[in-house]
Amino acid sequence: MKKFYIPSLLVLLMTVLNSCAVIGGIFKAGAVVGILAVVVVIAIIIWIVSMFRGKS
Repeated sequence: MKKFYIPSLLVLLMTVLNSCAVIGGIFKAGAVVGILAVVVVIAIIIWIVSMFRGKS
């Protein structure tokens, strides 16, 4: 029983730690994409406002 318990525990730990690294990478990419999207939206709003101010 003890010979089976230790390898199965190691396999479980390796699986859990790999999935945490993948999820961490996804969240980091999500944060970068979110920040980029906010910058693009603000740039578009500034461009639209400057178009209306320039014609007046």
